[in-house]
Amino acid sequence: MIKHLNNLTILFIALVYFSSGSVTAEDNSKALETIFSEDQKDRKIMTSGQAYDWESIAYRDEEREKAVRELIEKGKLQTGEDYYHAAMILQHGTSPEDHLLAHDLCVVAISKGEEKAKWLAAASLDRFLIGIGRNQRYGTQFRSDRSFNPPRLVPIDKDVPDALRIEMNVPTLKEARKVEKQMIKSFNENRNSNKK
Repeated sequence: MIKHLNNLTILFIALVYFSSGSVTAEDNSKALETIFSEDQKDRKIMTSGQAYDWESIAYRDEEREKAVRELIEKGKLQTGEDYYHAAMILQHGTSPEDHLLAHDLCVVAISKGEEKAKWLAAASLDRFLIGIGRNQRYGTQFRSDRSFNPPRLVPIDKDVPDALRIEMNVPTLKEARKVEKQMIKSFNENRNSNKK
């Protein structure tokens, strides 16, 4: 509970900080970087194989999204890295609109020279397309239909050439399929070791 409150306190301070008139662009970038770091800590927990409280993470995600949306609405994003950090938070949202806005922020980040935003632009577009019932284009998304089934590649639009995937810093389709096989293998090994 205390850890949960600490994260909320950080977000509250960030929101107050953003709404103050004397905050500099550098201050906004630092606060956004803090929000981004908290988001990434939650992602590491989720992929570590450790038990985690999904409800708490989802709540923190919502709070981070609110803080980022306020920054966007007030025109506080300045650098390519700011746009990238904001996009990363929003692509963890739950709606196709969140994912599309994340994609748009990535386009701006890329135009400002932020190379890391290329992969995220592809991933957020894939999430948007999946959210509206279409196949993903780049092959960045893996999902499981149940917690006891291994994650698999979400269906992919095969018309997208690997050359475009490479430009977007995304693995080729063949490489994505290798990743899928490795994820299935790891999932099954973990499941079998937990049964012992």
